[in-house]
This record gives sequence, structure tokens and C-alpha cells, in this order.
Amino acid sequence: MIVTLTANPSLDRTVELGGPLERGEVQRAVSVRQESGGKGVNVSRALKASGLDTLAVLPGDPADPVLTGLEAIGVPFAALKIGAPLRSNVALTEPDGVTTKVNEPGPELSEELQEQLLELLVERARGASWVVLAGSVPPGVPADFYATAAERIRTDPSFDGAAPKVAVDSSGAPLAASLKGKPELLKPNADELSELAAMVGMHDAGTPAELEASPERAAKAARALVEAGVGAVLATLGSKGAVLVTAEGAWHATHSPIRAVSTVGAGDSSLAGYLLADLSGADAEGRLRQAVAHGAAAASLPGSTVPAVNQTNPSAVTVTALVTKD
Repeated sequence: MIVTLTANPSLDRTVELGGPLERGEVQRAVSVRQESGGKGVNVSRALKASGLDTLAVLPGDPADPVLTGLEAIGVPFAALKIGAPLRSNVALTEPDGVTTKVNEPGPELSEELQEQLLELLVERARGASWVVLAGSVPPGVPADFYATAAERIRTDPSFDGAAPKVAVDSSGAPLAASLKGKPELLKPNADELSELAAMVGMHDAGTPAELEASPERAAKAARALVEAGVGAVLATLGSKGAVLVTAEGAWHATHSPIRAVSTVGAGDSSLAGYLLADLSGADAEGRLRQAVAHGAAAASLPGSTVPAVNQTNPSAVTVTALVTKD
């Protein structure tokens, strides 16, 4: 069982354009898709599509479109009533796969609702192998919310020494603060990896473009996070694949060329692929291979559609060992 927490879920609308985005002009959409979303929700959707047991924990009222959307596709969830509608996000995709996103801030969560959401997470995480803490946090929620959630999971006596492992996939201040929780897995992109490496004292980590261009440099930046207490770092590098760094080694993986349709949710699918492989007993290279296969499959699908494992092609992924220590 993998439990996901999405503190700021959304109703994701993806508008497919027939040509490049033209600012200030009127353009007609080729198609419009609508799905329940938010990073953790997307991970649960991808896991459910592959037949894995998962539970999405999130705020939301029973009639909210995000929850009714999850019901419609059969994704199990546990929701906390908050008395306010969840946000809607819009993604504009161009024919070459370039995606422009506009994300709403989401409803404000009081301190009481925050505490109730944490209690719900701890209650439903019993017996889980992994807990995924993912996405942005809504207004009123402190940046260290995911670090607090990780600490609650590790210290709650009800787990009796068998607390699930914690994975974090966020951005900005919540991702930076999550380092305090020392998660077993961190999934940054190149922008986030550059910022995090500088935070732990690696001032020559490189720009996001430099990290995407050099998997060795990206792996060294990820190594700095592992040395700071993170169990493993899965850094997604867009079309350049992904890097995985653990205490035992570092690897880079790339997928054979695909036609990108929409990159919305590709990173979330990569995380789902990693966790799926982990539960199947795969080694580090196998986990990275499936992560990249999942991400590539997601990018080749419209909107925020998530792939099932039988829609991925791990054999099209090349994994190479890297050296990150001088």
C-alpha cells in the first residue's frame, strides 16, 4: 500500500492548442481534458492504473469535483471536509509539447484543519510501505508542513517501529523545509535540485540548464543532499532523463526519443514508476529505469493522463553508472 498526501489538490484542465501559444490573441482549442489532480493525487492515479493498492489523502468536501472525479475513476481516497471548494488549474499545451500552466492558490486551511489533516494521514498510513508527501501547500499552511508530517509518521507510537518510508515531491519553500524531515526519497527537478544543493552548502552546483546538460553534475548536486541526510534523490531532468543517487551509488537514465504531447504530470508518473519498481523488489537501476519509462509514457499521453505499467517501455531506457565522488 502506498498512501499519498496532497495538501493542495486541484481540478486540472488541460487545453490542447492547434498551434504555438500567441499572447494577446484569440486561439481555439483542439481539445480540453479535465482530471482530478495535484502531485500526490497523480501518483495515486498512476499506481491505481497499474493495479497497486493506494490511498489518496486530501482535503475536500464530498461534492467537490476533485473528489467526484476520483470516485468516477475508482481511486480510493480519504478526504477531510473543509467547507470550501478546491482550486482549479489550467495547462495550455502546444503541438511540440511545450506546456504553460496557471495554478490557483487554493483554499486557506486553518491550524485546526491542518492538525486534522495530519491526524487523518497518520491514521490511514498504518500498514503502508510508503507515504508520498506531494505538491504545493495552500494558503495558511506553513512551509514545514511536510517536514512535520514526516516527523509525525516516524514518531507516532501506533506504528510500533514499522513506520512507512517517506517520499517528498514538492517545490519552493515546502520542498526546502522538507530536508529537515530527512525523507527516504526526494524527487526534485533540475530547478529544484540547483536550489537545494546550494542550500546544503554546494555553491557551485550549477544552473538548472547546466544540471540538465550534465548528468554527472546533477548527480554531484544530488549527492550533496544524500550527504545531508536524504535517503535517495531521484532528480528528473526533462528530456535528458533522470538521475538517481543513493548512499551506494549514482546512475543516469535516458529514454529513446518520443513524441511529447503533454508534460503535465510526467514527474508525478516518474515517482509512481519508481515506487512501483521498489515494491516489486527492483534494485536501484531497476527503480530508475521504471521511473524514466513511466515519465516518458506520461509525456506521450494527452493532458495529465497517467500511464499504466503496461503502457511503459523499460527496455527503451538506457541506464549508466556515474561517479560522483572525487
